[in-house]
Amino acid sequence: QVQLAESGGGLVQPGGSLRLSCAASGTIFSINPMGWYRQAPGKERELVARIFGGGSTNVADSVKGRFTISRDNAKNTVYLQMNSLKPEDTAVYYCNIQKGVRHYWGQGTQVTVSS
Repeated sequence: QVQLAESGGGLVQPGGSLRLSCAASGTIFSINPMGWYRQAPGKERELVARIFGGGSTNVADSVKGRFTISRDNAKNTVYLQMNSLKPEDTAVYYCNIQKGVRHYWGQGTQVTVSS
């Protein structure tokens, strides 16, 4: 089994920054892709960024240049550095890890961008 624990969400003004963290416990391998998704009210869950075993990343166009995903394999932790936040970034952010065909999800952390 795998468990994911997110932290770092909160309220921030437009233009501000937040850093999300997600610690994975259980049997984790560095080759298992990890990532962040988000879901705004009334919208479907969407990919924000994903990082693969070799360190390559896949970042949504809507956050490219503002958000950076990174990973510490020794700590089984993935991070999402979010800069230049916009009101449209407001959503619940979910951590994800893929093992084979199975996906595991965190409980989600709220990010609210508002003045």
